[in-house]
Amino acid sequence: MQKRVAIIGAGPAGLTAAYLLGKGGQDVTVFEKDPQYVGGISRTESYKGYHFDIGGHRFFSKSKEVEDFWTEILGDEMLERPRSSRIYYNKKFFSYPLVAFDALRKLGIIESALCVLSYLQAKAFPVKNPTNFEDWVSNQFGKRLFNIFFKTYTEKVWGIPCKEISADWAAQRIKGLSLSSAIWNALRPQKKSGSDGKDKLIKTLIDSFRYPKMGPGMMWEVCVEKSKKLGVEVKMNCGVKGIDTAGGKWTVHATDGNDYGGYDYVLSSAPMRELVASVAPAFPQKALQSARNLGYRDFLTVVLICRDEDAFTDNWIYIHDPSVKVGRIQNFKSWSPYMVPDPNMACYGLEYFCFEGDGLWNSKDEDLIELAKKEIAQIGLTNPAAVVDGYVVRQPKAYPVYDQDYKQNVENVREALKDYPGLYLVGRNGMHKYNNQDHSMMTAMLAAKNILAGKEVYDLWDVNEDAEYHEGGDRGVEETDKIVGRMVPEKLA
Repeated sequence: MQKRVAIIGAGPAGLTAAYLLGKGGQDVTVFEKDPQYVGGISRTESYKGYHFDIGGHRFFSKSKEVEDFWTEILGDEMLERPRSSRIYYNKKFFSYPLVAFDALRKLGIIESALCVLSYLQAKAFPVKNPTNFEDWVSNQFGKRLFNIFFKTYTEKVWGIPCKEISADWAAQRIKGLSLSSAIWNALRPQKKSGSDGKDKLIKTLIDSFRYPKMGPGMMWEVCVEKSKKLGVEVKMNCGVKGIDTAGGKWTVHATDGNDYGGYDYVLSSAPMRELVASVAPAFPQKALQSARNLGYRDFLTVVLICRDEDAFTDNWIYIHDPSVKVGRIQNFKSWSPYMVPDPNMACYGLEYFCFEGDGLWNSKDEDLIELAKKEIAQIGLTNPAAVVDGYVVRQPKAYPVYDQDYKQNVENVREALKDYPGLYLVGRNGMHKYNNQDHSMMTAMLAAKNILAGKEVYDLWDVNEDAEYHEGGDRGVEETDKIVGRMVPEKLA
């Protein structure tokens, strides 16, 4: 039986669900507030023929389902790219992931010895049950390495002290990595195991990845084209003001002034804080307040178009220097040479983490471009005289904040969702779970499977940070596969 599905947001989660539901013969409408771009934070913007990523997106996943989806959408348009990144600290560039002797030489014998002693102390006297980022990372690497390689950059990203960031963030983003494992990996590259070699690979340490020729937005632009051929409707420049449910059906109140009703399901990748406040009948007060308490971090990218003087070849460089405001620098030509139209030119993106409405966010574009030129020269990556043009992109709500209260706030919303059948929260902002796009896609894949099966077989919240479904979610898989069929080249389960 055909279902009517409304999808809020044309990012990786929304478009993955739209494509798979379209293949399954469902009546799907996607509402996207941006007038031009799809892909959300995974979009690719352009300026005078130069293309640039919003944040940097490596296409690598432990999930074969996700990898197969990417292949089905873009096929030969995906490049295999070498991973190259460094850390800038104390006027020196350190290879990342760690190269043991490179780090030893650049830190110096005395500093290296102090780092080892600090690590041994952390192993002998760890913080019991660490609840914040600083304590968790210090347990893994020692306090001295935490201060060198984690503290400055992390506080630039989040705008709050590391003591106020939940340990969940560290456990999620640095899973399986410690000083000893990093050194061991540097001395003896980690063996791949399993049929596809990915099941034991630490994602932080991958040395190559796939990438669309024209940036990540290309994936989602083609996905839209293919979805439309399946009958999916994509409404651009059409945000959602609110949704309500009555008589078992959902109505979407759109910013184009129209109401679109009769939906059996709503999938939302909109920020949880905004979505919860827009639902009628209203969520219970406890859940409403919890949603209001959720925080977000915003950022902007200053794009510098320069003469290519072979300044650096990294995909990106993490800036751990507190004397500059920039947090990370992208080299878009290293992601894909097709993104830069003139081989004699280069295109760099300097990322500044901020809060929407603060001084940096509200700065004039020309002032931000001058700041970027000054700081990239201070770091020593290129000469300001080589810069011929600049452009600024602002990205609100880029990162859901993992403060000490976020987990309970999200849990309160999850509990209230039980009284709103047919409403699924998917993706990074939808679930307030900062993960990579493969995780967002997997939550959408499972939502699509539930809809096609006509019952709740999968709990989307059981998808882990590697876009894998926890073992507890295997119930009913065989029966669901009979209903769903082959939604991608390999079955999702």
